[in-house]
Order: sequence, then C-alpha cells, then structure tokens
Amino acid sequence: MPAAYEGALEDLVDQFGELPGIGPKSAQRLAFHILSADTDSVERLIEALRAVKARVRFCATCGNVAESEQCAVCRDPRRDRSVICVVEEPKDVVAIERTREYRGLYHVLGGAIDPINGVGPDDLRIRDLFTRVGDGTVEEVILATDPDVVGEATAAYLTRMLRTMAVPVSRLASGLPVGSDLEYADEVTLGRAFEGRHRVDAEG
Repeated sequence: MPAAYEGALEDLVDQFGELPGIGPKSAQRLAFHILSADTDSVERLIEALRAVKARVRFCATCGNVAESEQCAVCRDPRRDRSVICVVEEPKDVVAIERTREYRGLYHVLGGAIDPINGVGPDDLRIRDLFTRVGDGTVEEVILATDPDVVGEATAAYLTRMLRTMAVPVSRLASGLPVGSDLEYADEVTLGRAFEGRHRVDAEG
C-alpha cells in the first residue's frame, strides 16, 4: 500500500506516533495542527523542546525534575523533612502536590520493579532511598506507588527492606482505583488516600 503522506509530513506523523499514548490518528491530527499553525507558534514549540532538553534534569536528592541541583520541593525550607513520600515517576509528584494535603519530601524511584520487563531493584533509585532514610531524620515513609501489579509488588519489596531500618512505613489508603496510574486520580480521591494511609511495616 502506498504511503498516504510523504517526505517531511510523513516523518512528522511518524515522530508523533513514537510518543507514549499517541496512536496513528492522534499523530496525524498533531502533524496537521503543526502544518496549519503559524510560524511563530511552531518556533515557540521548538524552543520549548530545546529548553527542556538543555535545562531540565533530575534532582540530585529526590529524583524529581529540576532546573538546578535540587528541585523546588527539596529547596523549600517549609517542607517537613521527617516524612518522605515514595512515588514511581515525577508526574506523580505533580498529582500529589495538587491535593495540597502533603507537606513532606518526595523520593522518585524512576519506575517500578517489573521482572517481566527486566526492571529490578538495582535499576531504580532504591539504594538512594535507603541512604536518605538511614540518616536518622526520617520518621515516616509513605509508599505511593501506583495501585497496579508492579506498583504493589514494589511497595511490598520496599516494606520488607524498610522494616530493618526501624522507620514507620505507610501505604496510601484504598480508594485509588486498582490498575490505574496515580497521575489520573482526582484531587479529592488522592487527598483522602493520604488522610487514610495505614501502617504496613507492622503487618505480618
């Protein structure tokens, strides 16, 4: 079958199609939006993409996105440094911050333990978490991994390991839909999950 488009437009559709969550029809719509947009809008988009690649990095402390050595949360002196909330990805930090229920620090793992896809504990920022917990200032670790199979497995692993460090460990309360991503939870549901978190390190 001959290609519907050719040259630059086909390349653009293909590039959009490589993005997560973008199917063929969405890739086509995005490509035609760029084609019909004015030059200034396209240039602003190009500059924003370049700026992200040039300036954005990961916080040396927690793994959240940042434009300096530390992210805005880690730099904020008003945050409660005795509590660390463990999440899978930086986007989860944004979801939790929207609730305005949490005032502690974060630790971004960079994913979840997923042996089927070759992701083990050593592939994540788990050792860095244990280093932070071991400094004696942390009084609670909140596990906020996604409520799906790999998220629950990651939480169970962290609970077992953190038990040896004599620090209380809690898990966000049920109410988050099983099998969903944290970033899609609404503010009310996520806020109530924080209020209803329960200790897991003391369970058998």
